[in-house]
Amino acid sequence: MLTSKYITERGGTMNNNERWLIEESRKGNVDAFEELIKDYKRSAYNIALRVMRNVEDAEDASQEALIKIFKNISSFNMDSTFKVWMYRIVVNTCIDFKRRKSINAVSIDETIDLGSGREIQREISDESNNPDALIERNYSTQLVNDAINMLEDDFKTIIILRDIKGFTYDEISEILACNLGTVKSRLSRGRKRLKELLEKEMKANS
Repeated sequence: MLTSKYITERGGTMNNNERWLIEESRKGNVDAFEELIKDYKRSAYNIALRVMRNVEDAEDASQEALIKIFKNISSFNMDSTFKVWMYRIVVNTCIDFKRRKSINAVSIDETIDLGSGREIQREISDESNNPDALIERNYSTQLVNDAINMLEDDFKTIIILRDIKGFTYDEISEILACNLGTVKSRLSRGRKRLKELLEKEMKANS
């Protein structure tokens, strides 16, 4: 286990401590790496579980992601946010894992071609159909969770990141390696699709 000296030796703010832990991890210090990721591991696993919808696959994918993070930490830009960089690897690992298992994982982004290599997104973000708003409109939490699990991968991932994990649009843009227009468009369409699934389930159960 990492002793307290690793936490206090450098002093300063938590950001300084995190920076030092990253530097130590780059040197191959496993204890420092464990300390660095301890506050993020549970959230990383939960993201993997929601994306994979299977405990065993989520455990495998999240473990694979952590190994990638440790092996590639030397490439981390110290001017960036470690948490966002880490979750980007987690999400990408889950997508790759599903592709290897031939589980549905396709891109659903649509753009309008303006010519000369210019494209615009079809929609902007709509907050009215996020999961919290849907629950407030008398959809049960379980029904909303079940509907999220039925979403296409791209829709499900962005709803998990924005509406469940609370990442900002900028952070999601970095995690998913796409522009803000794509983030807002995909989120809007994902929420619309979620509402459609909920309405269909409500009719089926009525």
